[in-house]
Amino acid sequence: MRWRDQRESDNIEDRRSQSGSELGTRIPIGGKGRVVLFIVVLIAGYYGVDLTGLLNSDVIDLNSTPQNSAEYAVDDPQAAKFTSVILASTEDYWSQDFKRLGKTYIPPKLVLYTGSTQTSCGTGQTFMGPFYCSVDKTVYLDTSFYQEMKQRLGGGGDFAQGYVIAHEIGHHVQNLLGTFNQLKQFKQYSDVSDNQLSVKLELQADCYAGLWGNAVQKQNLLEVGDIEQALNTTEAIGDDRLQRQRDGYVVPDSFTHGTSKQRYAWFKKGFDSGSIEQCDTFTE
Repeated sequence: MRWRDQRESDNIEDRRSQSGSELGTRIPIGGKGRVVLFIVVLIAGYYGVDLTGLLNSDVIDLNSTPQNSAEYAVDDPQAAKFTSVILASTEDYWSQDFKRLGKTYIPPKLVLYTGSTQTSCGTGQTFMGPFYCSVDKTVYLDTSFYQEMKQRLGGGGDFAQGYVIAHEIGHHVQNLLGTFNQLKQFKQYSDVSDNQLSVKLELQADCYAGLWGNAVQKQNLLEVGDIEQALNTTEAIGDDRLQRQRDGYVVPDSFTHGTSKQRYAWFKKGFDSGSIEQCDTFTE
């Protein structure tokens, strides 16, 4: 992806030199702890905080062995610059599309950190992966996740990394469009489980990330192999694949983000259509 020499965002805050815990910290959660974790994730989801990745990622597995990966240095300027450029490109796209919808896009802030950082939704930590907090309308990203994608999740490449950021921005778009509040009301009158609603939210965020990818393609910023890398990443982080890698089997009722096939399909649907009207995961 040709991201260098592109506009950078003014809505980024670099806290990496202020982080209070060691990079790559892993918190072992198993047994009763996993039940408590599930409750925490459900409560966070009710308030629009995306922590569902905790339920799938093997970095919180008690039996997971930490690996010595070549993460970005704490103050690596390239990681900050890349993230800032991607954030700016999402701002440009969504500002234009909201205008088409007769709305005004209010960009989120994106905080870079290492290890841990304080948020309005509690303490953000490396093992959570990138996440969006609807309370302070901010995306939080530990830049070591870029290396995590390459070495543990089977994804990589600039466009694939951009997809991850665009996915979190997708949650901000949902927040601005009132999707979170609509789901709270929907829960009161529906038998649909929290997990099923979570999957629909996550797949819609994937579709929204695809819309951003469509805009990037129209600007001729993609290079050979970029689309394939992004699609491979969507498959690599599907619930079924992550569970099979971690446990050797899958439990569909526990899915919170969608299968590899679903994540691939919804990102591609957004990418191919370029239309937000095609991203209604709640009626399909």
